[in-house]
Amino acid sequence: MNRRNFINLSGLGVGGLLVGSIPVMGHAVSPDRLLEPGVDTAIKKQLADVALNAAKSRGATYADVRIGRYLQQFLFTREKQVQNISNAESYGVGIRVIANGTWGFSATSDVTPDGIAKCAATAVAIAKANAKIQTEPVVLAPQKGVGEVSWKTPLTKNAFQMPVKDKIDLLLRTNNAALENGAGFVTSNLFMINEQKYFASTDGSYIDQDVHRIWPTFTVTAVDRAAGKFKTRDALSSPMGMGYEYLDGLASEKIPGPNGLVGYRNSYDMVEDAALAAKQAKEKLTAKTVSAGKYDLVLDPNHLGLTIHESVGHPTELDRVLGYEANYAGTSFATLDKWKTKSFKYGSELVNIVADKKQPYTLGTVGYDDEGVPAKEWDLIKNGVLVNYQAIRDQVAILGGTESNGCCYADNWDSVQFQRMPNVSLKPGTEKRSVLDMIKGVDKGIYIIGRGSYSIDQQRYNFQFGGQLFYEIKNGEVVGMLDDVAYQANTQEFWNSCAQLCDKDDYRTFGSFFDGKGQPSQISAVSHGSPTTRFNGVNVINTGRKI
Repeated sequence: MNRRNFINLSGLGVGGLLVGSIPVMGHAVSPDRLLEPGVDTAIKKQLADVALNAAKSRGATYADVRIGRYLQQFLFTREKQVQNISNAESYGVGIRVIANGTWGFSATSDVTPDGIAKCAATAVAIAKANAKIQTEPVVLAPQKGVGEVSWKTPLTKNAFQMPVKDKIDLLLRTNNAALENGAGFVTSNLFMINEQKYFASTDGSYIDQDVHRIWPTFTVTAVDRAAGKFKTRDALSSPMGMGYEYLDGLASEKIPGPNGLVGYRNSYDMVEDAALAAKQAKEKLTAKTVSAGKYDLVLDPNHLGLTIHESVGHPTELDRVLGYEANYAGTSFATLDKWKTKSFKYGSELVNIVADKKQPYTLGTVGYDDEGVPAKEWDLIKNGVLVNYQAIRDQVAILGGTESNGCCYADNWDSVQFQRMPNVSLKPGTEKRSVLDMIKGVDKGIYIIGRGSYSIDQQRYNFQFGGQLFYEIKNGEVVGMLDDVAYQANTQEFWNSCAQLCDKDDYRTFGSFFDGKGQPSQISAVSHGSPTTRFNGVNVINTGRKI
């Protein structure tokens, strides 16, 4: 039975409310509730043993249990007003088992020995019922238990401990900076998540993790009322696996570009970026419309991260390759037959893309995944050739492997864990090269900054990407701003046009905070690192011309 059918038969669901299109897990609580300590680790171990013993006594050959407390604080403002403050907590237990060679899963919010024992019995009963239609037994890659260990996101300022007033004040100062510099409208948001997760398995692992993520963002709008036009510019921030130190501005490493500031690394000045965004949104109102044709593209990491996510991250998910996600998230052009040749040219020889769960400050970084596998790094594309996929314990045997990649994840205690994208990143070049150096070598090109609208087919092959800011390059110099730009290509054509990389000093991350997948749908957070990168001869269209 594939994972999709298993979920449907088990009748699982993702609980939650929606604030706009933003998923909120759990029930509303006061901000003070978010500061209360979780359950002691020793008690969580005792409860986990109840689950494991109950599952084994019912006939499970394998079992794991996740005791999770998930906290969220989301803040929303517009111009000079607070629109919403959402504080949420979700707490419970999810138990996954193998019985008669088949998966079973059950979850409960009754976090007592009796409630957990009943939940484990239900999981085994579901597995045995599913076994009646199972055609092949589940085969797990071996995983040695790690004993009692813990891991925490490295941070110096817990965002939940910062007063709500201080965080709202920051958002309102951000809005005011945009308004003072010519914005007609501005919205700003701050998303903070804390996952307190305890994992235990019959392999002998007892893992306690405390994971933090933060994402400050805004959208600035400039309006030309006489012409009936408006233009926007979104924040150049990146969601991060950090605490509130990301926003304190003390270690803000600013990345220069041909027209001034183009980004930040490891710290972010939200107010400064909003002031610049207002000026750039106004400039977009009078920017020259692009002439369609072939251009060399110089893509900033804050833009290229999304292209990596959609054209490399998703198509190398093994469950998508196998068709498990076809009904909802699509399939992949990067099929197993291409991988088996060991010579499929995904990109040029400059393209080296790695998957990892260890890169500091990134969204996907943890100590262990939700199967108890230690975090690691591995190659997906090496010197342009497709060499591997993203695979978890019950998938790696398909690839002839004996070890999970450690990229299993569930977004809540009542969600079954499954393969999710780790951080997927393009390695920087080895030759010393800045953005200005790269632009000097371009005769006819466009420099693109920031994430925009995009479209990609269900096999992650044919695509179109926009952006936030576009600058025309002529004879090695930036000559002005452009508008109405989008580029079109197919994935293999695009990555094979990769011609030049900046070095590690330009390397930055982009992130997706609410990446959806699965049925019932789950969300996850993942980062994508890259340097500024040049792609030659890419087809550019004009999105503003009426047909």
